[in-house]
Amino acid sequence: MPGGVDISTEQKTVAGGGWKRRLPLFFALAVVAALAYLWSQRDKAFQWSLFLKTLAAVDWLWLSVAAVLIAVTYIGRVIRWRLMMRPVCPHPHFGNLLEATIIGFTAIVLFGRAGELVRPYLIAQREKVSFSSQLAAWLLERIYDLLSVLVLFGFALSRISSSSTKVGPTVQMILQVGGHMVGVLCALCLAVLAVFGLFPEFAENRILAVIQVLPARVAGRLTNFARAFVAGTGSTRRFSFVFLLVLYTFAEWLLITFCFLSLFRAFPATAGLGFTDTLIVVGFVAFGSAIQIPGVGGGMQVATILILTELFGIPLEVATGVAILIWILTFVMVVPFGLVLVVRGGLEWRKLMDNKSLEAE
Repeated sequence: MPGGVDISTEQKTVAGGGWKRRLPLFFALAVVAALAYLWSQRDKAFQWSLFLKTLAAVDWLWLSVAAVLIAVTYIGRVIRWRLMMRPVCPHPHFGNLLEATIIGFTAIVLFGRAGELVRPYLIAQREKVSFSSQLAAWLLERIYDLLSVLVLFGFALSRISSSSTKVGPTVQMILQVGGHMVGVLCALCLAVLAVFGLFPEFAENRILAVIQVLPARVAGRLTNFARAFVAGTGSTRRFSFVFLLVLYTFAEWLLITFCFLSLFRAFPATAGLGFTDTLIVVGFVAFGSAIQIPGVGGGMQVATILILTELFGIPLEVATGVAILIWILTFVMVVPFGLVLVVRGGLEWRKLMDNKSLEAE
């Protein structure tokens, strides 16, 4: 973004070694969650025959539909990113954005959440714009994703009494109340977006005032981070942009939901799950996927297995098979394409993930 943040400082701040220090913690949390669940199932022998039978009985037509839908979501992400780039680059190249998106999601699979920075970095390089502006676009994308997930998740929870969940009335009431609380949180998210979009200087001054009470080292990093975000929210200063961003984001998550629904149709044991049931699963899985162990996933699979077994009464072996296929479709499927693009473009993963390579731009 013109006249904003020093790019090298911004890149050093975000791409620094912080994630390396936090990675063991995320890994430990995922392992603890998995072990806790396995311990709760210790009296139930895992039936490998049922697990293999579940995978063998998959309906390939529905599986193919799910794969096509998840592939379309990558195109949807590119369309949304192009919209967010308008203030700094009115006509970004669709192919460059699509390649960067595919490589970026491949990096997430291979390196965990640290790979999130690869996409904005590549887009900034190829479209000749500042890294800080693309970092801001990435942050804005995450906020809109969170907002959409919360709206859909809250709607599903508020209607849990009409779902296929096998829980008692007390748990249903708790989840319904949670659904209404989610609606309040969505309203707060909208308010934050409105403030940042309509009153950027006011928002930046308030944030910086709060940051200054922190230790100098932390305040310096957060200051660059806050300025980059405020600078990149220029697309939200017009109602038409906000409307399109909301529309594209909801369309993105509806596609993801229908992908899950198609995948459930592919398994006899989950074929009876309806749209509301699928929204519930998508909501929990979206939050579980925040923990990504490089090359393994982790949080997504654990969340899927827990929800399918505990809320819907799906056998552990079937839930495990479904969780594995969901992870393959939503994350791993893109990896071969990403690796081909990396090789074709002469890129090196070490360079992309190296802090110094980011600082050099």
